[in-house]
Amino acid sequence: MVRVDCRRDEQWLEKVLEAVRITGVAVVEGVLDDQLVEETHGRLYDVQQRIREDVGEERLTAAGELGVLRLMLRYDDFFFRFMELPEVLAFVDATVSETATLHVQNGLVLPSFDDGAAPQVFQNRFHRDFPRILNGHLMSVNTFFALHEFSEETGGTLFVPGTHQREGRPADHYVLSEAATAECPPGSMVVFDSTVWHAAGDNRSGRDRMAINQQFTRSYVKQQVDYVRALGDEVVEAQAPRTQQLLGWYTRVVSSLDEFYRPADQRLYRGGQG
Repeated sequence: MVRVDCRRDEQWLEKVLEAVRITGVAVVEGVLDDQLVEETHGRLYDVQQRIREDVGEERLTAAGELGVLRLMLRYDDFFFRFMELPEVLAFVDATVSETATLHVQNGLVLPSFDDGAAPQVFQNRFHRDFPRILNGHLMSVNTFFALHEFSEETGGTLFVPGTHQREGRPADHYVLSEAATAECPPGSMVVFDSTVWHAAGDNRSGRDRMAINQQFTRSYVKQQVDYVRALGDEVVEAQAPRTQQLLGWYTRVVSSLDEFYRPADQRLYRGGQG
């Protein structure tokens, strides 16, 4: 698996793009500094508690997830910065275009379990985040931040290189023999084609393993979360234009003739969106 340090290698983006094209995945080290990583730990725990209070433990348990934190932007605007990082925007622009939208942003607080005791859920079964193959046309990418060390012991994400942009699930024996942990230090960004097969590993470290996953799609793909409606116009309008684009502000669907017949510069669905 290709690993580059964006602080030391001026050609990091070119190398990462080629690696993702060929193998489906690459690791970019040095994206987040230690202070930001440390602050994010506390922010994730705060959001986790607020989600538990809002949704309730029973409904969260019934969802069959392990520490997934959805719609974090509604609870803490701190998480906007992960959409604004230059390394994120450079990768997104070079793959799914400058008009891409945020399909979903999730926090991940993966609990530690004794060996073999982790419950089997969607996260730790091999899957694709974008299960559609369109003749090799890249429609979706992920930027996945390691907030603790990613290793076999901490349950770092497992990838099966070369399984992207291919119809059908690879054979079980192939997955088991070829899957590799995306080993990297905290502050790294794992980038991948969303059609590559991957799964969360088993965390046996004795502590939570944290990460943030962001998936970006071409603007005409429906988002998993309607961020504009979920956050409200006031919150979205307070963001930079590039962030508004990612949230879906320029790809809204009209709900009245008044909205449909607005002047071009006021339209909810802007021209040139791909």
